[in-house]
Amino acid sequence: MKNTFHGGVHPEGRKELSREARLRLFDPQGEMVFPLQQHIGKPAKAIVKKGDDVLVGQKIAEADGFVSAHIYSSCSGKVKAIEKRRVLGGGMAECIVIDNDGAFTPAADYSKRDKEANLSPSKILQRVQDAGIVGLGGAGFPTHVKLAPKDPEAIKYVIANGAECEPYLTCNDQLMRTHAPAIVEGLELVLRLFPNAEGVICIEDNKPEAIQAMKLAAQGKQKISVHGMITKYPQGGERSLIQAVTGVDFPISKLPADVGCIVQNVGTLYAVQRAVLYREPLFSQCFTVTGEAVAEPGNFFVRVGTSYAELLAACGGIKEGKEAVKALAGGPMMGVAMGSLDVPIQKQNNGLTLLAEDPVVAAEKLMTSCLRCGRCTTVCPVGLMPQLMAEAAIAGNLERYEKKLYGLECIQCGSCTVACPAKRPLMQVFKHAKAEIQEKKKREGGAGK
Repeated sequence: MKNTFHGGVHPEGRKELSREARLRLFDPQGEMVFPLQQHIGKPAKAIVKKGDDVLVGQKIAEADGFVSAHIYSSCSGKVKAIEKRRVLGGGMAECIVIDNDGAFTPAADYSKRDKEANLSPSKILQRVQDAGIVGLGGAGFPTHVKLAPKDPEAIKYVIANGAECEPYLTCNDQLMRTHAPAIVEGLELVLRLFPNAEGVICIEDNKPEAIQAMKLAAQGKQKISVHGMITKYPQGGERSLIQAVTGVDFPISKLPADVGCIVQNVGTLYAVQRAVLYREPLFSQCFTVTGEAVAEPGNFFVRVGTSYAELLAACGGIKEGKEAVKALAGGPMMGVAMGSLDVPIQKQNNGLTLLAEDPVVAAEKLMTSCLRCGRCTTVCPVGLMPQLMAEAAIAGNLERYEKKLYGLECIQCGSCTVACPAKRPLMQVFKHAKAEIQEKKKREGGAGK
């Protein structure tokens, strides 16, 4: 296999801010808020009501269909309300609000381990589904759906994504250093679903301690190997990893399973291990708080429903002498700008980055017309033509953008924006174009009913 992919860029990493901060569990004291939409697919349906007592690991919302996921309480306390609350992105969403009693009383003993040797593939998949696990790399796709392709025997590779290519974020690095055996066990459990597959753990070479820990944990495992990848963004993208592992380009119109691959974040594999062997549902995940404006950057096992603001306070708040000019849910490349930190952390969230300088503002001051140098095309990991896409989007020619230039295949990684010497906000243009196209299709679909 190769150890890299076509295209990509090398943005400033700044992982030194938090990479040595050991993972620790954070127990919030404020109220906990659980949006019913924490995954791709249909929102879950609340199964508790105001006044109900709940425990840690108790199901509070049920999946509404196959492409959906259960939601579990991460605290003990009493249901305060089921109402619309502000969520990440600025909108309002239906949420279960729980008055946290601070005791964190569990609903079951999650330290008791089952005998994994007796578990059939169907039982493994059922426990993953029962636990409400979604992709913890950021996408939030229900894991039980991803692990149920049409032809399991056609899967040749299960790729454990430990690249963590997003600048600033380091929680997966710490997870691999400290919980490598559990991640490998999670990978072994997933491999039972695919009789012809081998497991490949991919980690960028700027994480030598994680590579060493994972190699030690995988030692003697015949179907599992660990590969150090060249540090390059977006190494952690599904297409990028598949290209690096299989040596072939990932067809734009196909899913990973169509080319014989299943990709799972290492955090997701850890959650699979906890769910299958300990019956522990997903109510926490690893999370980084970092940035030049943070007093004490750190890595945490954070409970779903915790307020971003409360977690930041646990890191000492804003660093003295600094100003947080931009807050991002995630990292600086694919993170979502936040207008307020008084919103809950959801299952698929893995970081908070507070920047003391806004790179977008700095770039705007230097922006010129397109130089037609072609760098954006060279670095695009999908093989698109960002220069032409931007021209079509700005001109309002959305049909050309979508049909001729395949603009909807853009993964919005931001590589083109980083590489552009004219400092043009290409990714922002593409986000707006995609939103316009989706809104138009929504209107047209509604009109046809």
